[in-house]
Amino acid sequence: MTPEFVLGCIILIIGVIAAGFPRPRTYLSRLICLEIPGLGLLLIMLAYDEMLALVTFIGVTAISTFVLVRVIERRGPE
Repeated sequence: MTPEFVLGCIILIIGVIAAGFPRPRTYLSRLICLEIPGLGLLLIMLAYDEMLALVTFIGVTAISTFVLVRVIERRGPE
């Protein structure tokens, strides 16, 4: 097991817990907490193939950020 894989698994687990139970329940904190598991997933994919990891990370991050920002705009400030 490579160090990228182990670190990615740790960050992914911590990020999933942080996204499930955010401290301040604002949309911005949830958006940030969703980016943490994305970074862990990137490190896991880097252990297998660099090009696959980068293309997937860029695509998923762009789409998820766009969708979440649209949801935040529709809901308005809490």
